[in-house]
Amino acid sequence: MKTLIIVIHPNLNDSVVNKRWVNEVEKHPDLYTVHYLHQTYIDGVIDVEKEQKLIEQHDSIILQFPLYWFNCPPLLKKWLDDVFTYGWAYGSNSGYKLKDRKIGLAVSAGIKEEDFTRDGRYHHTLQEILLPFEVTMKYVGANYLPFYSLYGAEFEVSEEELERSAKGYIDYLQSF
Repeated sequence: MKTLIIVIHPNLNDSVVNKRWVNEVEKHPDLYTVHYLHQTYIDGVIDVEKEQKLIEQHDSIILQFPLYWFNCPPLLKKWLDDVFTYGWAYGSNSGYKLKDRKIGLAVSAGIKEEDFTRDGRYHHTLQEILLPFEVTMKYVGANYLPFYSLYGAEFEVSEEELERSAKGYIDYLQSF
């Protein structure tokens, strides 16, 4: 089965990092299904059944997004709240459609990597900031994968860093 890559970026055309990652992924349509959440749900109304069926057609899922105020874009939070329903994603006697699916994150962080350390500007690592995703995936029985990231996106990432990151993203995706 292909890997489902859910891209959550409200301004993908203006993006540097996420747009480049998507361009690299789209070179491999036999391996990856790219699903653009903002373009699909301009009005913010999620078709839950459609999203659940799409997930069920894939063994692995990557949520790709830029970090917003040390969190995910609001549409991703809404998507999680709407799609990960009781009786489908979890429940006492039913659900668990996400059980054993591999789910990971691909995150572009505008802040420099050294700021995401205990001694850095914000005193927390990116792994700590993304902890709610890990706990959510464990709660629904999914296999949470290590995240992929590029730091410093708002500080003019060099063309060389961007290319290396795009190739690294494919390596990351192929590692599971």
